[in-house]
Amino acid sequence: MVKPKSLHRPTICYRPIRPSDLQILEQIHSDLFPIRYETEFFENVVNGRDIVSWAAVDRSQPNDQNDELIGFITAKIVLAKESEIGDILSYDPLKSDQTLVYILTLGVVETYRNLGIASSLIREVIKYSSSIQTCRAVYLHVISYNNPAIHLYKKMSFKSVRRLQGFYLINGQHYDSYLFVYYVNGGRSPCSPLELLTVMVSYMRNGLKSMSARLWRNEGKKFSKWSKCKETHCLISKTQSRRNLTAECTGCECV
Repeated sequence: MVKPKSLHRPTICYRPIRPSDLQILEQIHSDLFPIRYETEFFENVVNGRDIVSWAAVDRSQPNDQNDELIGFITAKIVLAKESEIGDILSYDPLKSDQTLVYILTLGVVETYRNLGIASSLIREVIKYSSSIQTCRAVYLHVISYNNPAIHLYKKMSFKSVRRLQGFYLINGQHYDSYLFVYYVNGGRSPCSPLELLTVMVSYMRNGLKSMSARLWRNEGKKFSKWSKCKETHCLISKTQSRRNLTAECTGCECV
């Protein structure tokens, strides 16, 4: 892995991630992040399959290293109506083409930190998102203990809009996540009383749906056990199994 010259300030340039970056991209993810990403993820990144990306390279390095990744950012476009922030985003639900950009991963190798590379990579995503007329916001998750990343996004005017309990499951332990949003192209959070009321109603409705579904499943289980008990004329002890709640870890920012 490349190291910056000690006597010269590195010359940082940015370009799309390419198939030739596959091995180093996997290595940096493994070094920086506490979770394991599937091979399919990296293949999608380097081949641009539903994922956009930018790489940072140091052109001041020798020729055999001046195109090697020292930082990266990956993101994907999602429909606003299908996103998890649809209830906190003011947009026209009748326009089905409105989109968002979700940042998946961001990383800079340790020897190149504090040079503004992460900020530049984020600005690339913001510029890209702003160029998409249908895009209304950039959003991402940050694990609750990643204070440098939290500070960075706040400094770049991202808004922390929600704390998600137990969003990450790492090595058998749950960690909370902060949801950050940066609005583009007129996108904004609901601000009028009617919009806020709509958000609250939507949030309560989703909660009630989730509760009803759980109650329905539980009632189904009770009915099944009672039917079996009547048929066999025996007493069946009820055991309530606890679900192991896991959340897919879609991103872990490291700066």
